Amino acid sequence: MADTREVTPAEMVDFDEALRESHVLEILAQLDRELIGLYPVKTRIREIAALLLVDQLRRRLDLSAESPSLHMSFTGNPGTGKTTVAMRMAEILHRLGYSRKGHLVAVTRDDLVGQYIGHTAPKTKEVLKRAMGGVLFIDEAYYLYRQENERDYGQETIEILLQVMENQRDDLVVILAGYKDRMEQFFKSNPGIRSRIAHHVEFPDYAADELLGIGDLMLAQQQYGFSPEARIALQQYIVLRMQQPDFANARSIRNALDRARLRQANRLFAKGGKVSRDELMTIEAEDILSSRVFQS
Repeated sequence: MADTREVTPAEMVDFDEALRESHVLEILAQLDRELIGLYPVKTRIREIAALLLVDQLRRRLDLSAESPSLHMSFTGNPGTGKTTVAMRMAEILHRLGYSRKGHLVAVTRDDLVGQYIGHTAPKTKEVLKRAMGGVLFIDEAYYLYRQENERDYGQETIEILLQVMENQRDDLVVILAGYKDRMEQFFKSNPGIRSRIAHHVEFPDYAADELLGIGDLMLAQQQYGFSPEARIALQQYIVLRMQQPDFANARSIRNALDRARLRQANRLFAKGGKVSRDELMTIEAEDILSSRVFQS
């Protein structure tokens, strides 16, 4: 039966004021500016932020609640924004009082697992010490333990992680990241880790038009731009590049633009003489079309 008694001011909190104080909306807006598309991911991050804010408001009214579990899994192909989202998630956690520092420590297996007996534990504990008060982001987490190698020391890292994820979850959030299928296999092999992951966020691949927009954004951030013909050339490049097995979403676009800038620089260098501001800022079609992608 619903509570029909009158609610006093002392039993109310201002949601809008709490949002303003936390600056969470600013962080979410920054995420929108940084990453094109990824709407399911951004929606999930907003949902997690909303959960944490409500939990914070409940505490203000002395409503008892167990601290929400915050360890996460980010799955998706390379170049889909997992590290960027992890950085913004660390800021959100800090703004809402769920982490002391709000920093992100990003590592891989090589940073955690030793190469000889007695090397792994101190190596793992040193990384955990650096990450305390913030977020530990472990990319390609499934490489932590290689079952085919009986002498692999990764299991020691996993055991230490399990203890910290449970006993110090109020002072450290762990985000495990990697390919979806490999992460699923990793969780099957390590049910203890799966049971500690509260939020599974899947990062979809970008569509061709989104990758084109990413290219525009990347160049604009460096005060470059495409000529109309170059933008058409990049569209063609994206269609061809997406068909190649080593395609890595936004990472591949960034690499392509780095090479285009290199070709532009060499083209202007070979031309010599006076050069205008527009020429220094403009990527031309030939800077894109010289890619090996068009010659394969």
